[in-house]
Amino acid sequence: MGVVVEVVGGETREIGIETPTAADLLRAVDVSPHEATVLAEGRPVPDDAVIDADRVQVLRLVTGG
Repeated sequence: MGVVVEVVGGETREIGIETPTAADLLRAVDVSPHEATVLAEGRPVPDDAVIDADRVQVLRLVTGG
């Protein structure tokens, strides 16, 4: 069983990592933790937190001026 990862504005993939952290899922979809955050049930998840959800969203952060 895996976690479905939806990159908002991009692709959706199922990642088959057992007990993944948010950082693991970001690496799996080739997104840096410095440029995005993982949302589980609409709430931000720390990079080192184990994901206990079937589906998450990756929200890219926008910076600049």
